[in-house]
Amino acid sequence: MDADAADTRRNVSDGTGMILLGACAAWSLITAAAHDGRPEGVLLAVLAVAAGHAVGRVSGALLPVAAPCAGAAAGLVLALALPALSAGPRYATPLGHAGGTAALLALATGAACCAAWATPVPGLRLVLRVLATTMVLTGAALGSAAGCVASAAVLLSSLAAGSVSRRGTCLLGLAAAAALAAGTAWALAADVLPGGLTGVLEGRLTGHRVALWHDALRLAGRNHGLGVGPGRFGELGGTTQTQSADGRPHSALLQLAAEQGLVGVCLVVAAFCWVLHALWRSPRSTPVALTAGAALTALAVCATTSNALSFTTVTVGAGLLAGWATARPWARDGAEPRI
Repeated sequence: MDADAADTRRNVSDGTGMILLGACAAWSLITAAAHDGRPEGVLLAVLAVAAGHAVGRVSGALLPVAAPCAGAAAGLVLALALPALSAGPRYATPLGHAGGTAALLALATGAACCAAWATPVPGLRLVLRVLATTMVLTGAALGSAAGCVASAAVLLSSLAAGSVSRRGTCLLGLAAAAALAAGTAWALAADVLPGGLTGVLEGRLTGHRVALWHDALRLAGRNHGLGVGPGRFGELGGTTQTQSADGRPHSALLQLAAEQGLVGVCLVVAAFCWVLHALWRSPRSTPVALTAGAALTALAVCATTSNALSFTTVTVGAGLLAGWATARPWARDGAEPRI
């Protein structure tokens, strides 16, 4: 009876997630119709997440070790090849593709660590953790400080997850970390942080990026209901000096606020909270769930301060990782223990 009740709760959670993704797509169409916007980018991102999640659920149930292992290797290759796979002149010059690289490395590290926790073979577990360590070194070799830090944070979180008995508290901590990053970015855009802290953050993030955030928040303040329409930040976001080459403010949070209003922000925040809830209800072991949660939180932080979600490879990877970490074991007798 308890197993049936758990299945019912997971089914309800799955249905809620699909409704939220559908609402994100529908709202982008509504705001686009209201302001002659271009919702294709949002629709593609939603489709990529949903497709990745579906593939992750199926492959994670059938191949709980091989599927995330293959995903980790693919993520590493894509991170190395990302500039060649990106459209536009050096993609988003002068801010670059660093956010996409960091996000891919974090997701690949999470996939390798999930595979390591899923395998019962000690030797293979060691190999997979060496692969995860390679992601950290790759970030350093590529000159991506964000990628190196994000991958290291995911790896250390995964190692620490082995001694955790209650996943709920840790997932709440991950949600708080994502909220802190989002609140800091919003406060920096609103210019309400102390001068010293503002100077330090601007030095790290670049003044050009912060100027884009100011423009995004200005647009959000003037159009907090429906926003200015998806894809229109590049047209209305500011002067020639503050416009970016790709027409984005390089912050998913502030781009949503400017282009889709507060409702768009709330829908994406709700979707992230749903992912954490799904990981809490996941039949996979606690280390697997927390590792995926750490990687997806790292992605959320990267997306808050960059254009990481503009890369289809990143959104597909996020869906895959969430699917692998919430997949139900194909044979219940071989299910992982919920430690």
